[in-house]
Amino acid sequence: MAHPKRKISKTRRNKRRTHIKLNSKNLIVCPTTGETHLPHRAHWYEGKLYYKGKVVLEKEVLA
Repeated sequence: MAHPKRKISKTRRNKRRTHIKLNSKNLIVCPTTGETHLPHRAHWYEGKLYYKGKVVLEKEVLA
């Protein structure tokens, strides 16, 4: 039977286990635009940057 020569530290053990995660990302729907995006992230919609349902930045159009 296999037996380790040295104790594996908690850090090394936990590094190996970090890859076991959920497969799908959590997506939420913006209350203003109806777009799906990652939570706690700003997202672009029709040339405007939205965060928490409010316009944060507007893209300049070069003429």
